Amino acid sequence: MEYLSDIEIAQQCELEPIYDIAARAHVDAKYVEPFGKYKAKINPALLNETTRENGKLVLVTAITPTPAGEGKTTTTIGLADGLRRIGKDTTVALREPSLGPIFGIKGGAAGGGHAQVVPMEEINLHFTGDFQVVSAANNLLAAMLDNHIQQGNALGVDINKITWRRCMDMNDRQLRFIVDGLGGRFNGVPREDGFDITAASEIMAIFCLSTSIHDLKERLSRIVVGYTFDDKPVTAGDLKAVGAMAAMLRDALKPNLVQTLEGTPAFVHGGPFANIAHGCNSVMATRLALKMGDYAITEAGFGADLGAEKFLDIKCRQAGLKPDAVVIVATVRALKMHGGKPKDALAWEDLEALERGIPNLLRHVSNIKNVFRLPCVVAVNRFPTDTDAEIDFIVSKCRALGVNTVLSTVWADGGRGGEALAREVVRLCEEEQGDFRFAYDLEQSIEEKIDTLTKRIYGGAGVHFTLQARKQIKQLNALGYDKLPVCVAKTQYSFSDDAAKLGAPEGFEITVRNIKVSGGAGFLVALTGEIMTMPGLPKSPNAERIEIDDDGKISGLF
Repeated sequence: MEYLSDIEIAQQCELEPIYDIAARAHVDAKYVEPFGKYKAKINPALLNETTRENGKLVLVTAITPTPAGEGKTTTTIGLADGLRRIGKDTTVALREPSLGPIFGIKGGAAGGGHAQVVPMEEINLHFTGDFQVVSAANNLLAAMLDNHIQQGNALGVDINKITWRRCMDMNDRQLRFIVDGLGGRFNGVPREDGFDITAASEIMAIFCLSTSIHDLKERLSRIVVGYTFDDKPVTAGDLKAVGAMAAMLRDALKPNLVQTLEGTPAFVHGGPFANIAHGCNSVMATRLALKMGDYAITEAGFGADLGAEKFLDIKCRQAGLKPDAVVIVATVRALKMHGGKPKDALAWEDLEALERGIPNLLRHVSNIKNVFRLPCVVAVNRFPTDTDAEIDFIVSKCRALGVNTVLSTVWADGGRGGEALAREVVRLCEEEQGDFRFAYDLEQSIEEKIDTLTKRIYGGAGVHFTLQARKQIKQLNALGYDKLPVCVAKTQYSFSDDAAKLGAPEGFEITVRNIKVSGGAGFLVALTGEIMTMPGLPKSPNAERIEIDDDGKISGLF
């Protein structure tokens, strides 16, 4: 049987006009600012003017990712469509795709199969330009910083203590570490510099956590770009860059509205990665989804130890959100890979490999249920090669933790394949009451917060702080940043900071080599292991396979 690619399925969809989708989401036309026929910005004034009560908030997360795939975004979309099919007024809130992974290794990032948001090509390629505006605002601040130094350096910025980096929405390892300002004194001050990918920039985090233009400006003013010769922080406010940056970000701050293949309203806005940033769509989009639907389905990046932890400990803490239920996505194939099975041997039943790999799922389940105290369900994306014995094994293991398992076939069947999951989510929201807790207390020291995450969430034995990290912690303590939450940047492929440690490793130590403050975002970033904030392209990047024909039809996105 020949299957259509994701982009072929998306291109066959007959999209509804965006005003019809807005009406379905209870959004009056006066708040809709269309981008063509099928995309729109929504004026956030709606949040202050609507009389609708908040709906139920459902977070979709996943096991530790593998090359076999888990389908978290696909499940999120399919669940939303499934809820609509069983009569629930539903919206979905997702992150925007970054061009880096699209041209790199991942391909499209708008769901898959018959559970996608559309127009798929436009969402994946530039969309409404939010990423480009975030990049421009970031680089304006960098330009103003270097210009300040060039024009006399009245603030006394030490060029060896600059922490602000330029950014671009592309994977380009060549730009990780550079020297700029060359060519004589009229062409800038020579210094070491570098680029981060836009998804990892603090502007993206601020963009996603801001609740208004006023809040945006307050956060931008607190950005620390570097330090003076006597170690005092220099901020964007000091450089008088805030007004111009906020003006650039004004329209981008408005959430985007699109639709799923089945016409479910989808707010797609913001796009931080969860391995090197906080991994959640914008607070404003989530709040719109909550107001405009009785059920709002959202997702957080990578495994639950990354995206879900940051969603709960950072986003929910700052925005006052509380999920009503959590869905943890898994596949038999991925769990067998965690059990040491090679990717080319996943089509055959192997209960021993599954038994070795399932501790990964069980640790994520235990974290959600016992650390964060939230009701949850395991959604197993079923593949044709999965056997009943393998499915029954997962069901029994999860049942022992007091958690139900539901099979999902949304990739093949769209919302119809998500109806069983939808019914279980409704049951959790209506019958089970969570007692939401954070994983750590803000009053703990910086070291204690990271140690708590390592032991409670990752399953490790402790943390090693490099000499540089300890010096940075001492400075952050002196400046009063020690009570902020922590955003841990680590590999997405393991609970540890070593991508080779699959399953649910124990007894390991996390190495923190660098800690910096994101003063505007309101958290500390701890870089562990070999994590990079500017990814590189693979040997055969997906960009080699993307094409466009003479009629403008795109292929190869996924």
